[in-house]
Amino acid sequence: MIIELLGVSVPEVKKQEYGRAFTSLVGPIQVQEGCLSCCVFQTWPNESQLQIEARWRSHEDLIRHLQSDVYKKLLLLVELGTGPPVIEFFTVVELRGLDLVEIARNSRH
Repeated sequence: MIIELLGVSVPEVKKQEYGRAFTSLVGPIQVQEGCLSCCVFQTWPNESQLQIEARWRSHEDLIRHLQSDVYKKLLLLVELGTGPPVIEFFTVVELRGLDLVEIARNSRH
């Protein structure tokens, strides 16, 4: 699995407008082959920062996404931000959840 994080700073007065524009891309991203999930976040305490997180089944699925028209629209939105975007991709080798918390909490000395 690959996690894609894209963050952009937006003008405070246009935060709602940017939020709606980013949110409008979630559906088209989610239906792309290999997309496991996609959502938009507003960060805190820097509320003028918007982030999109998408999870991809494979590297090939991610590359197809990066070459898509939907991603082109996303990049156009990012270019309208107030600063340079943060774009990161994380390749997940192992995914753990509550089981790891339980192990850690039960093995305290």
